Order: sequence, then structure tokens, then C-alpha cells
Amino acid sequence: MLVAISATDSLSPPVNVTIKAVKANSAVVTWDIPEGDPVIGFAITQQKKDVRMLRFIQEVNTTTRSCALWDLEEETDYIVHVQSISMSGTSPLSEPLRFQTPKEAETQASKSKDEVTIKEVGQTTQLRAGELIIIVVVLIMWAGVIALFCRQYDIIKDNEPNNNKDKAKNSSECSTPEHPTGGLLRSKGDEFQSILGGGERTAIMERII
Repeated sequence: MLVAISATDSLSPPVNVTIKAVKANSAVVTWDIPEGDPVIGFAITQQKKDVRMLRFIQEVNTTTRSCALWDLEEETDYIVHVQSISMSGTSPLSEPLRFQTPKEAETQASKSKDEVTIKEVGQTTQLRAGELIIIVVVLIMWAGVIALFCRQYDIIKDNEPNNNKDKAKNSSECSTPEHPTGGLLRSKGDEFQSILGGGERTAIMERII
């Protein structure tokens, strides 16, 4: 005997229904679908606490698992149910989700705090970037100074052998001159004797006398 199963019983209700991003006039509902359910859409019922009027939201041909709720009233309690939609019908309602919207002033204060935090982060990032630039400039300057010092040191070191050669040359010029053969230079009389022969030397001596 076959037992007919209604379309409602063929789908499981959504699970893990959660409310996020609650503000004074809006909120976001999220949920999960049990694995294996042929879901093609969702339906949401929204109701104020202690009020019989409902707001019904339905969307098909989608795989989204969230829905934004708009035009909410601040400091108001709401109840939300979620249903899955398939080709054969809708699932049972999910467990009721209750939440309360905050005051508009609280929302603005939270927003201002977030903006200040973002601004502070931006300023901190700018300061860090400036510090890095200063450090890089200082390092480049130090590298240039070290390179210049090394260059001057190499120049001085290369000039030392030339200076030593000049000093040795000057000292040799100031010392007693030597004959090319190694002996000291002789007197002028000796030069005459070495240059002139014997006969010529005698003639020159007689003329001098």
C-alpha cells in the first residue's frame, strides 16, 4: 500500500537561522539548507512582536542563503521564520528567530567609532610609510659617505709608493756625487793629468812657470 507524502513533508525546514548586521532600520537573516534538499528558493515571514500583521518575502530561482530586511523600526522586537521552496512546494517553518533593533543614536555612535578607527589606521599607515622613507634616505646617505671614504683611502694608498720614490730621489741628489766607475770625483789638476798626455802636460807646466 502506497502512502502519499505531501509536498510540505518532502522538504526539511532551514536550519541555523541567524540574524546579522542589526541596525535601527535594517538587518540580515542567514540560514542553511539540509544536504540533499532540492531547494530552488526561500520564503521569509517577518512579524512585529505582539502584532498580528505579517510581512512576506519570497524569492525563487536562487541559491542564496541570506536576505536583507528593510524598513524596520528602531527599538522594536521582531520574529522571523524561514521556509525552503522546491518544485513541489514549501518546507515547514523554521524555528522562530527573535531580535530587537537598536536606537538610531546607538547605530550612529557605532558608525562614528568605526570611521574613527579606520581614520586612525590610515594615519598610522601614513606614519609608518614616512618613517620607512626616512630610514631609506639615511641608509643611502651613509652608503654614500662610506663609498667616498673608501675612494679617498684608495687614492691615498696608491700615492704612497710615488711619495717614497720622490723622497729616495731627493736624498740621493743631496749626497756626495760619485764617479761613474764608483770612485769620488778627482780634483781639477788630476783631471788635467788624466786628459793630457805626458808631453803636453810638461809644456803647460812650463808656460805656467
